[in-house]
Amino acid sequence: MQAEDALRKIIHIDMDAFYASVEQRDDPALRGKPLAVGGSRERGVVMAASYEARPFGVRSAMPAATARRLCPDLVFVKPRFEAYRAVSEQIRAIFARHTEIIEPVALDEAYLDVTENLLGLPTATAVAKAIRAEILESTGLVASAGVSYNKFLAKVASDHRKPNALFVITPAMGPDFVAALPIGRFHGVGPVTEAKMKRLGIHTGADLRAWDLDRLTATFGSAASYYHAVARGIDGRPVRAHRIRKSIGAETTFSDDTAAYDVLAERLAPMIEKVWRSAEAKSMRGRTVTLKLKFSDFTLVTRARSLPAPVADRESLERIGLDLLRGLLPLRRTARLIGIALSGFAADEAGEPAQLGLGL
Repeated sequence: MQAEDALRKIIHIDMDAFYASVEQRDDPALRGKPLAVGGSRERGVVMAASYEARPFGVRSAMPAATARRLCPDLVFVKPRFEAYRAVSEQIRAIFARHTEIIEPVALDEAYLDVTENLLGLPTATAVAKAIRAEILESTGLVASAGVSYNKFLAKVASDHRKPNALFVITPAMGPDFVAALPIGRFHGVGPVTEAKMKRLGIHTGADLRAWDLDRLTATFGSAASYYHAVARGIDGRPVRAHRIRKSIGAETTFSDDTAAYDVLAERLAPMIEKVWRSAEAKSMRGRTVTLKLKFSDFTLVTRARSLPAPVADRESLERIGLDLLRGLLPLRRTARLIGIALSGFAADEAGEPAQLGLGL
């Protein structure tokens, strides 16, 4: 653990099944039923799944057809982004009563630096309890919270006992907690990297910690420094209240390469959803859409389209992304990665947070 990590008090707030929970709150007939938001269109994906749907294996970013097969009684509702944004604004107003250092990740998720909190509460745990109670009272929704001395562990903590949970990882707990953590629970380790790590015998944080930096670099490239640090409970990233964003993007690496348009379009759909949700959360609108394909020989190709006005909605982003993909057909090689990005924003934000030291 680095000295600066011990000085921070970080909270990660994550609303539980946010879109689905808003729908169930607003329509009592949906309560207690397996529910999916989105997925009504061809090649659609599940944007959010209620906790009643999850025992069937239904999860966000899953193709709607797959979700229907897993749970025949699944109820689909169309997303209402205006409703979700309104609730998100209520939640952020609650955050702002406690700290000025807020880093939104999505409409339903944010990091807060409460090293010094505005109400003078004695601990970060007390702040997290207060925020969760205020969210419930104000919105009727529940949130999970993770409290720790860095962003990585705060994120892990918020997910540890979901839903409707508060979990704290203190500096004394951190290294041992990470050592026992399954590698798939590491933020930043996606399914493809998880599978690769497991093939190499890395199943837990302790296994990852056993690799020195040189070996990690040779195997994982630029991500090695991050893996080396978080395996030891170290994460020096600050909570950034304002960040300059030149683009918002998402990409996925396949477990099996493909050149088929239908397969590529299906794999692109969750990336489109992720980018649009992030843009919505940050109230950012971009004019340029960029599609990225990496082929099996690791060569890379990108195609971009710039509009005279910002992309208006998710459907427009999807249409442009699929148009760019069709423009690359037929593919003469199989692809191993697809991604999409939105850029050309109307305005950027800039700023720098400050931090001082107290305990958790």
